Amino acid sequence: MFFLIVSSIFPCTGISIQTQDKKHIQARTIEWGEFPLGSKLIISPRNQVFQSLTPEGKNGIKWQAKYGFVGISVANDGFIGEGINEVGLNAGLFYFAHYGSLAPYNPKDSKNSISDMEFTKYILSNFKSVSEVKEALKILKVVPFMLENGKAPPTAHWRVTDAKGGNIVIEIIEGIVKIYDNPVGVLTNSPDFSWHLTNLNNYINLHSGSAKGFMMGDKKLFAMGAGTGLLGLPGDFTPPSRFVRASFFLHTAPTPKNSYEGITQAFHLLNLFDLPIGTEFENKAKIPSALPSATQWTTVSNLSDLEFFYRTMYNSRIRKIDLKKIDFLKTKFQSLKLDKKEFEEIEEIKIK
Repeated sequence: MFFLIVSSIFPCTGISIQTQDKKHIQARTIEWGEFPLGSKLIISPRNQVFQSLTPEGKNGIKWQAKYGFVGISVANDGFIGEGINEVGLNAGLFYFAHYGSLAPYNPKDSKNSISDMEFTKYILSNFKSVSEVKEALKILKVVPFMLENGKAPPTAHWRVTDAKGGNIVIEIIEGIVKIYDNPVGVLTNSPDFSWHLTNLNNYINLHSGSAKGFMMGDKKLFAMGAGTGLLGLPGDFTPPSRFVRASFFLHTAPTPKNSYEGITQAFHLLNLFDLPIGTEFENKAKIPSALPSATQWTTVSNLSDLEFFYRTMYNSRIRKIDLKKIDFLKTKFQSLKLDKKEFEEIEEIKIK
């Protein structure tokens, strides 16, 4: 678990889409190139009782869930990476290396403390709107659940969105909680969110379509293909470059008419951010044979229609969970496999 939290190879890319008929859709990838994350599909009921971890043990805030939710875990069933609850609130964590730094844990505040890795679960099970989350952060203490040499390891920043279009980014830097409205609907990783917004100004020359031809002396220069207006768009996998690419791809794409088009578009856009296995390793001999991709799963949450979609590195088939069909008052807490089995044989198409 420690190596999962402190590794610098944990990129994520998130985008927000609003359709012409005012449906709100959130989508994201999660990458981890060291070993399988052991992610599970989590179904959590209303009234489920939780108690958070702290560096002292399981003695943090205790609460009873107001809302049921569906999500995907990372490494531990209690650590939710991304999810949506029964009233259309979406939340997810994005790795925030070198910048995210929580305030030191104070045992006197244990009863009001939530671990950073359980914060997403706390949000999904307690709130129905972005405004409620903002209000809770005035009192709640987000703390590390473990320490290394007396210090907290790198933490996350969080995206929280609701069915009415609320969209915020939560960052904790040197113990100070910062909440940003998200005007571009994109989130990646470090540096901090305000830096990413400022960095977009470096690409003011980019635009959709093709660049116009012109004469250079007696030589006519012309576009040799479509999309030359985006020449200079960064193509590497660093968080700043992914933030720029996601922003331009998202805002040059046509506005989907409805949720079906929005969900389809979200998956297509995130195809552009799949991280091939091996790009993060200098030595090819160290590439894990158990991973076909560093992008371990991709999700899309339809907040307006209460639907959760996902696909994995093992199976590109898109699967759907309709929250409207789940009785969150009667169902039990469930931890389910994302895939029936890893490396399932691809079915051969027989031609007669």
